[in-house]
Amino acid sequence: MDMKELRERLNLRTVDVASIVGVGESSVRNWEKGRTIPKLKIDQTAALCRLYQCSIEELESAVKESMAKAVKETI
Repeated sequence: MDMKELRERLNLRTVDVASIVGVGESSVRNWEKGRTIPKLKIDQTAALCRLYQCSIEELESAVKESMAKAVKETI
């Protein structure tokens, strides 16, 4: 499961995630497209895990999956 799938399974919009975590909506979109890795404070990371109802390990895996998809798309 990638970052976008984590969000979509809970019917959240990128703007919702951005508002709750305290980042720009473009940051959320970039994470989902694998362009950037979330660089969050610990409280923001905890908020993202709570929002996505996932563990830190699941979040890490989703980030890696998004990054891998981005690499495949450029090949």
